[in-house]
Amino acid sequence: MEKEVKAIILAAGKGTRMKSTQPKVLHKIFDKPLLSWVLDSISALSKKIESIVVIGHSAHEVEDYLNKNYKYVKTTLQKEQLGTGHAAAQALPLLSDFKGLVIITCGDTPLVTTKSLRSLIKYHIENYSDLTVMTTVFDNPCGYGRIIRNTKGEIIKIVEEKDASESIKEIEEVNTGIYCLEWSKIKKAFSELRNNNSQGEYYLTDIIKWARDNSLKVLGYKNPDNREMYGVNSRIDLAQAFDMMNQRHLDELMVKGVTIYDRHSTYISPETTICEDSVIFPNTYIEGKNYIATCCKIGPMAHLRGNCEIGEGSKIGNFVELKNAKVAKKTNVCHLSYIGDAKIGSNVNIGAGTIFANYNSITKEKKTSVIADGVSIGSNSVIVAPVELKEDSFVGALSCVTKDVEADSLVINRAPIKEIKNWVKNKKEKI
Repeated sequence: MEKEVKAIILAAGKGTRMKSTQPKVLHKIFDKPLLSWVLDSISALSKKIESIVVIGHSAHEVEDYLNKNYKYVKTTLQKEQLGTGHAAAQALPLLSDFKGLVIITCGDTPLVTTKSLRSLIKYHIENYSDLTVMTTVFDNPCGYGRIIRNTKGEIIKIVEEKDASESIKEIEEVNTGIYCLEWSKIKKAFSELRNNNSQGEYYLTDIIKWARDNSLKVLGYKNPDNREMYGVNSRIDLAQAFDMMNQRHLDELMVKGVTIYDRHSTYISPETTICEDSVIFPNTYIEGKNYIATCCKIGPMAHLRGNCEIGEGSKIGNFVELKNAKVAKKTNVCHLSYIGDAKIGSNVNIGAGTIFANYNSITKEKKTSVIADGVSIGSNSVIVAPVELKEDSFVGALSCVTKDVEADSLVINRAPIKEIKNWVKNKKEKI
């Protein structure tokens, strides 16, 4: 990008329709907060882009989350919720000397992509705009502010649904709530906004009129994918956004050569990379960041919980759960197993019902197990971390492994079988 860019993200609202004590922007899709999806799309524009998040309702919760997870994010408090224009104005002290571009967006639009934000900036710069609104088109635009353009194609105003005449309501191009501003030219608008409207609020859309009144150029970049503009205001919206994000990613994966048999029962986080010729079977749920190499088979009914790497030609089968696990090539984890905090080599076979016991509930510590190449683990075994099973070792079924196992060794610690003759017959005779 030719100009320095910063972002203002509006995240102060209570989200009353969510019916929740948790801030709306911290509700999750694929175990990642709505606000994070927005921040990560912005962060991908540049390595050190700074975002300013306007917080309000349950500010301490949002601020704590940001402090723990983001380096280039600052927060500013909107003590009273007096409208979107008032919210954006809270960032003024943090941008007093800034002379680049400012992106303004909302923290409850998790579907917006880096590609679209980059296109907005490119359009803004190439057309020498002072204020650019990202717009999109809906067949049914009910509820959105309508875009009014002049004969030159410039935006002259945005009319909200409640203020629109019947003819204006027929306009299908709408405001998405995403803006690109020449900050040095537009920042003065935020101190001159007025709240002389029925709501008594300061509207962000009023910066359009301010810019026009001050002879500045106001344009609209039309985003062809209206799905990105979907805002989350209720649990129903959250479910819809989840489905839209998931289906979009499944389509991308299939275009790249991944087989997905049932797109209606398969859920894959957009942060998961899957390479060509891998197959995802029905009822599979993959969340977080993961890497799945070529020619793998995942599912049916598998669950990857994040930070997993699956090597070429490996299989993660039915009712298998993985978390923070690295599995090398041509390894099978086929049935009813839990693999957590593990490093597993190539050509390993893990039998049905195997559990990696990685968590100490008293100390809250997690330990890692290392399984070398060629190891075979029998069914219904427990691997108690931290242990290392070295090359080509063999664990007998029903074993509980609590210490390291040397290469080429057999480890077995099941109790001796005991048979009591005629036990059932004797019991029946006593009835």
